[in-house]
Amino acid sequence: MRLTKQRKVILEKLKSTTSHPSAVEVYDTVRKELPNISLGTVYRNLDILSREGLIQKIETCGEQKRFDGIPEPHLHVICTDCGRGRDVHQELNLKMEELTRVKTDFKITGVRLELLGVCPECDRS
Repeated sequence: MRLTKQRKVILEKLKSTTSHPSAVEVYDTVRKELPNISLGTVYRNLDILSREGLIQKIETCGEQKRFDGIPEPHLHVICTDCGRGRDVHQELNLKMEELTRVKTDFKITGVRLELLGVCPECDRS
């Protein structure tokens, strides 16, 4: 994968935030530096960066995708009211290899664990 100017700016913006923005939020931020970039270009480049393992795509059921500039596996807590997510900096005593050996006819390709709650901003209202 070639790191184009657009991909570089998108990656820099994601790595400089902990807010786990949606594609539209990334687009709004990137447009300040690249005013001619289209939303479609941002979507395509987010998918490419995610596939290449440079960012994480956070997909929660029924919510819009959000993106994380930290590609290494880590926990997220997701607000059930507004959908915002934050990193959780705490180790769990879960062994991922045990989770991938559950009894099923599915071929397990990964594990995603998310914590759900109400963020402080939504809890005030």
